[in-house]
Amino acid sequence: MIHPIIFTFEEFSNPKIAKEQSAYLKNKFLFYGLKTPLRRELQRPFLVKNNLLEKEDAFSMVKELWKASQRELHYFGQEYFFKYAKQFQVSDIELIEYLITHNSWWDTIDFIATKPLSEYFRLYPDERNKIVQQWIESGDIWLQRSAVLFQLKYKAETDLQLLTYIILNLNDSKEFFIKKAIGWILREYSRTDSNWVLEFVNKHTLQPLSKREALKLIQTQ
Repeated sequence: MIHPIIFTFEEFSNPKIAKEQSAYLKNKFLFYGLKTPLRRELQRPFLVKNNLLEKEDAFSMVKELWKASQRELHYFGQEYFFKYAKQFQVSDIELIEYLITHNSWWDTIDFIATKPLSEYFRLYPDERNKIVQQWIESGDIWLQRSAVLFQLKYKAETDLQLLTYIILNLNDSKEFFIKKAIGWILREYSRTDSNWVLEFVNKHTLQPLSKREALKLIQTQ
């Protein structure tokens, strides 16, 4: 299924900006060269409720967009996908996992983890422990980063026991994106309960990057 967004993005492409954007992401992806404000303006009509496809067709389209070369189509695809969050079923974790494990880099992972995945686990909390365990053991750094970050905006609803389990099981990782994610989730939670974060950091030996990130807000108080 070819979505008209492709033709819209192509019409406004800018090769110079595209080259810069690709370089920023280590030349892992091609770009049309659309800066974020323009991309959002161009895609806005397609995200209006009345223009959305039926869920099954929408999810098929999202998967096809994810196979495209241009990164802007991945951005559009994940935002389109998130429009259906209230309709998620248990089995939709399969598409979430597909999006996490294909064309993976921090820019899409952080959106998927903190929005669609976050909402999925709110809807189906009984699925959390099983899936998180599988992802931790997978060896896939993007599944692992997603497991760390899905509670980023949960605030007082954060499952601290689960968060502790995740962090301690990934604490020895040598991957930058895992160490950074651990620090990020702790830093964000310090906005809710800085004492808990400080106690956690003092109790456990985190890697320097994780610890530094975790304490950034606390040290400025």
